[in-house]
Amino acid sequence: MPEIFGYIAALIIGLSLGLIGGGGSILTVPALVYLMGISPVMATAYSLFIVGVTSLAGSWSFYRRGLVHLKTAVIFGFPSVIMVFVTRKYVVPALPENVFSLGDLLITKDIFLMVIFALLMVFASFSMIRSGRKKDLSENELDEKQKFNYAGILIEGTVVGLLTGLVGAGGGFLIIPALVLFSRLNMKMAVGTSLIIIAAKSLIGFLGDVTNYAMDWKFLIGFTALSIVGILIGGLLSKKVPGEKLKKVFGWFVLAMGIFILLEELVW
Repeated sequence: MPEIFGYIAALIIGLSLGLIGGGGSILTVPALVYLMGISPVMATAYSLFIVGVTSLAGSWSFYRRGLVHLKTAVIFGFPSVIMVFVTRKYVVPALPENVFSLGDLLITKDIFLMVIFALLMVFASFSMIRSGRKKDLSENELDEKQKFNYAGILIEGTVVGLLTGLVGAGGGFLIIPALVLFSRLNMKMAVGTSLIIIAAKSLIGFLGDVTNYAMDWKFLIGFTALSIVGILIGGLLSKKVPGEKLKKVFGWFVLAMGIFILLEELVW
């Protein structure tokens, strides 16, 4: 029975990515761990493939509408791609099975990754719940006013790559504000560009796992296919449904999930 909800979650993950441009990928690891019974380390690896392929499929509709800024994607994505590959290839395998202990509580590698993931979910939820933002630049203003903050892009890209490598989440909730702030993209352009960045760093990060773990390709492709169906439906609905209202509701759900994971891993 939990597996049925897991496959429903695959649709929801894609639907969220299509509707609000980010946040959906943060549900992938909890769905794989708690609904599909996959270990946290393997779930973060699977998540990179699922999120990467789904984001790549979703980016196509944005690209056709001219809402992907390829120069920005390359500049922002470069440090992120390098960091996520290094993290998956070397950092995650190097983590000890027993990371540290807090009194009688032993923090294993699985618990450590899930706690980091839960804290990331809580942080992401506040980003999604928070209302109000600066007025977007219009598409006509983009080329004239765009000016790259290279220091900010380097730091942000590295941090996003590290987090993506550790927990397998796409990080759209971090990338989209950064593209608006550091690259002066309007919101629609930032969403489309972020999907390309998420796809590139997730799939390249996944390459670091292919030689480290045995993959269940049948399951992985099936789960990803459902997520792609979700993102295509979400892309169609995004033209009619106000994304900002959905983002707040989804943010509260992500907050509840983050708190649940912290309690599940550290208390219950």
